[in-house]
Amino acid sequence: LEQAEGAAVGAEEVALAQAMGRVLAEDVAAQQPLPPFPASIKDGYALYVEEDGLAATEGKVFAVKGRVPAGADVSSWTAPLAEDGIYQIMTGAPVPPNCNAVVMVEWTELLRRNEDGSEASVRLLRAVPKVGHDIRPVGSDLVPGTTVLQKGVRLGAAEVGLLASVGVQRVCTHRPVRVAVMSTGDELLDTSGAERSLAEQQGKIWDSNRPMLLALLQEFGGGMWEGVDLGIAKDDMAGTEAAMTRALAETDLVLTSGGVSMGDVDLVKSWLEANSELHFGRVLMKPGKPLTFGTAAKEAGKALFFATPGNPVSCMVTTILFAVPALRAMSGLKQREHVRATVVVEQRLRLDPERPEYHRASVWWDAETGGLRAVSTGSQASSRLLSMRSANALLELPQREGALEAGTSVTALFLAQSSRSGLPSSPTLVATIATVMATATAMDTAATTGTATATATATARGTSTAIPKGTRIRTDIRMVARTATARRSTPTMRTRTEAT
Repeated sequence: LEQAEGAAVGAEEVALAQAMGRVLAEDVAAQQPLPPFPASIKDGYALYVEEDGLAATEGKVFAVKGRVPAGADVSSWTAPLAEDGIYQIMTGAPVPPNCNAVVMVEWTELLRRNEDGSEASVRLLRAVPKVGHDIRPVGSDLVPGTTVLQKGVRLGAAEVGLLASVGVQRVCTHRPVRVAVMSTGDELLDTSGAERSLAEQQGKIWDSNRPMLLALLQEFGGGMWEGVDLGIAKDDMAGTEAAMTRALAETDLVLTSGGVSMGDVDLVKSWLEANSELHFGRVLMKPGKPLTFGTAAKEAGKALFFATPGNPVSCMVTTILFAVPALRAMSGLKQREHVRATVVVEQRLRLDPERPEYHRASVWWDAETGGLRAVSTGSQASSRLLSMRSANALLELPQREGALEAGTSVTALFLAQSSRSGLPSSPTLVATIATVMATATAMDTAATTGTATATATATARGTSTAIPKGTRIRTDIRMVARTATARRSTPTMRTRTEAT
């Protein structure tokens, strides 16, 4: 986080309509009161009444002298209103200067209409309770100079609406962090590439990490971060160096997968050792032990490099735990860390004596016990991405011998992409679809988003897994599915789908 704070991106002014998801770079204060005029709270009638005449208004008949719609200019209506005069007024409309109370329409009886259909006279069925009744005073919501939003706040729908309500048309935000995403390895096939024959697929696997990471950037940082797809780097130093040099020149943070273990062709780590300040090359955690982090100087500031392991779960977990908080800091966001809570585990969980573990789990609220409970998503193999598909939290398991018994309390780190959502993030779906390669003949290619209407099933190594019907498929998932699902089945994975 210290390195990320030192590499925070600059600010730029954008139109409010383009600010969704961005982070404020400076405080925003109200320039005018809200509301800027006395406003009617209800549909009804505006009138003038003295304090000592409130009771006398019950049962009194008034002549309707005019109508005040929302948006009307009544600033010139200063002449005293006749004692039996009243104005029809709409919710949100400005209260004329010669009125000091509003009575809602439900408290009145319409007695007569004019020939043109407009109201002529009404009777009040209840007395006006007080002077100022059902009127929002000037500045009752905000007074000029009040800080509406502080810098470091991410703009969501409510924040955009609030800024619009005080007349903000342009806003100063941190520019999006440009994030390079690259996979490495001669064994990888690109799901967005050309069709591959069965012979061409021998000994190969489909690249799931890059689509997953690009989708993760959208899910966790839409508006804050901009993914730059650098494709797949082959296992040779020339290709690796060219890709890393481009990433250093064009982006602020680099996410790679693979090439950081102990093999002869783990070239990403070699490049980092030679061209960056390497801060660490391994972490004591499971999954994700080979994670490597470095920084390198560039023309303006420095770039951060997160070289994640090649196994999909390790890649995703280390990105969430390390890169996401760093990206939040680079974006100027105040809240960097993930939300944590204490949960009770439903089953016995074996512990690792050598490393603390981030165990994928599904957490829910138990109304009977009044607390959060967690169940494991099954096998925690770092290659089993389906364990992330059903997870909405990572259980922080300690490093020690033995096991945690059912009923034990542990800390859970939630995977929600924002503080307003407790749902698992959909990048896992992107990678799962890219790996499963279910056929897409029934896909509605005209729609930009949709919902799966049938279950896409896959059998891998004898284990049946599924993306259930009703799962929301977002644009990023669909784009991967269009290319990935057109592939033929491979000898190691048989796939079937009835619809998408």
